[in-house]
Amino acid sequence: MDNLLLTFVKAANQQDFSLDITLNVNGALVTGTTVSAQKYLESISRSLEDGNDVSQSISEKLSKASQSAKESDQDEIKFIHLKDAQVYNGDSLPTPSEEKFFWRGKAEDVDGFFLGKIDAK
Repeated sequence: MDNLLLTFVKAANQQDFSLDITLNVNGALVTGTTVSAQKYLESISRSLEDGNDVSQSISEKLSKASQSAKESDQDEIKFIHLKDAQVYNGDSLPTPSEEKFFWRGKAEDVDGFFLGKIDAK
């Protein structure tokens, strides 16, 4: 993994640093703003907490995992987390085209990046 990208992801995880970034992942462009693993897990947890029993159980586990992510040293970066993410494949509209979402991807799958977000408008 690129050492500069690693620095950005560590800063997001350890110091709540956010940065608009676009990643090249297996030919697709993924654009968004870096967030910590903790914020990513908290957000997913909140989205599931009002569902059925299974959804609530998963929400509780994700909430616990978010606390573990906050407390861990995070020296080894395995995943990158983005908020307000969109994925571009070719010249088509982004996925999703109407709204933005949280994205989690393997750090080792990133082929390159640039600072800033793409906007289809």
